[in-house]
Formats: sequence, structure tokens, C-alpha cells
Amino acid sequence: MEATVTTANSEEKTWGGGNEPMGASYGKLMMWFFIVSDALTFSGFLAAYGFSRFKFIETWPLADEVFTHFPFMHGVSAPMYYVALMTFILIFSSVTMVLAVDAGHQMKKNKVVLYMFLTIIGGLIFVGSQAWEWKNFIKGEYGAIETKGGSLLQFVDKDGKRVALAEFAATLPEDREQLTRSKGKWFMDEPSLPTYSVAEVQAGFKAHPELLIRTEVITNEKQKTILSRQESELRLSQASYVVEGANLQRNEYGSKLFADFFFFITGFHGFHVFSGVIINIIIFFNVLIGTYEKRGSYEMVEKVGLYWHFVDLVWVFVFTVFYLV
Repeated sequence: MEATVTTANSEEKTWGGGNEPMGASYGKLMMWFFIVSDALTFSGFLAAYGFSRFKFIETWPLADEVFTHFPFMHGVSAPMYYVALMTFILIFSSVTMVLAVDAGHQMKKNKVVLYMFLTIIGGLIFVGSQAWEWKNFIKGEYGAIETKGGSLLQFVDKDGKRVALAEFAATLPEDREQLTRSKGKWFMDEPSLPTYSVAEVQAGFKAHPELLIRTEVITNEKQKTILSRQESELRLSQASYVVEGANLQRNEYGSKLFADFFFFITGFHGFHVFSGVIINIIIFFNVLIGTYEKRGSYEMVEKVGLYWHFVDLVWVFVFTVFYLV
């Protein structure tokens, strides 16, 4: 039996369209339902990240050492600067979306067009910046060595400053061939070969007595453990693989799980931002041709605005968990 609402003039079904629960239209309610369900999904991902991080807290990468790049400033260490700029741009795009919704309430088409355009530009800059950050994360900067036990070894000078493999690795007359599916047993293959072999790194390290090895273990002072020269040589003798950059299998910055979560969570959020940009573009052109002006309502702008604010809010949590904490 369906509930009804009786007024002095008419009797309407609760979901008949004339009566709006909580003063929200059907479309807005469905958007809120989607936002709540998506929020639960992101909450699960971030909770899993937090659990894994504190389980492996001693080997978790330091964000200040991972995200140090800034466009057009090659070789300059700028920890977190570009990530902060990305965050500001995304939050500012949320402001322009608010202004677009407000202009829609006032039926000011030209202002809606302007603010929607600025929102789209902000979204595109953010997605492009995230892709650029992925590229740097995957490529890596210094390189490292993975031991037979799975530990990660990084190289530093006597002052504790990171040293890239390219600065000391020797060049040996080695013939290295990548294992491909056509040559491997049972169609086995391997990823592209690293720039240097383990033997070249070991020979270069031996030729540079000023170098030391830093492990991935973090001390109570939030600094990674630096070994003595003798300990460094002993640990390097256990090397099994040269690691350059990060992927789903290896990570030159520290724990492999960090890279897995980084790709998954930031990629999932980036997909939401990209989807939001596409939807905003569709709404933008509808505004241009006067679709909502003819309807007498810019509610569609408000609906997509709810989604955009949600995406921005999620990034605040992702930014806090991945980069600040």
C-alpha cells in the first residue's frame, strides 16, 4: 500500500513527483545515494592503507623523499610543493563550481558558462598533474638494490645525501638479454632490464669508498638507518636485483605496498576527477546551447556540483593520508 499526502486541494502519492522528501528532487536524492556509497568505498580503501602502513611502519617510505619534483625545476628538491599546488587548484575549482550553481539559481547563463569553464580547466590541470606525478613515481630518481631477502638498499654519501646509481655504477663488458615469452620456458617473461646490473652497482660501490648504504628501516628520529662502510659492503653482497622507480612489484622508495596503494587509491580518485570533467563538459555545452534556460532551471548544474564537491573532499582525505601523515 502506497503512502499518500492529503492537502486542502489535492491528494498525491509520496513518490508521485509533486511531493519531494526532505525538499530534494529525485535526481538530487539519487546523487546523494551515490555519494554515500562511494564514500564508503573510499573509506574502506583508506582504512586498508592505514592498517598496512602501521603494520609496516618501520619500512614505510617518507613522503618528503618521494614527492620532491616540481615542473621545470629539474634537480631542485621541492618536497610536497607541487602536491600542495595541485590540492589548491582542485579546491579552487570547487569554489568556481559553487559560483556556477549560484549563478544558475539567479538564471545568469553567461556567469554559469564562465564558472563552469574555470571548473573544467581546474579539473584538467589536476588530472594532468596527477599523470605527471605518476610518471615521476614510476620512473624513479635514484634507484636502489633489492636483496635476496627482499630488503631495500639505498645509497648515500657521508653526509647522508642520496646518491643516484648513475653517479657511481661501473660499466662492465656484460651481455644481458631480456627474458621474453618466445625464449622463456613455459612462456615466462620479465619486465625490461634495469639500466645497470647488480655487478655494475657492486663494482661502482667498491670503487667509491665515500659511499654508504641506507636501509629502508626508519629510526625513532624519522630518519632511515645508515650503515657503516663494512656493514654496507656485507649487505650489498646479498644483492639480487636493481630497482629503478616503482611499480606493482618493486618500489625503490620503500615498502612495495606503498606503491600498490598509491597507484590504486590515487588512480581510483583520478578516474573520478576525469569522469567529473567529462560530465562537466557535457553540462557546459548544454548551458551554452540554452538547454537549462529553456527548462527554467539549472538543477543539473547543481547535481554535478554535488559530485564535484565530493571528489574534492575525498582528495582532502587522500592528500592527508598519503602526503601529510
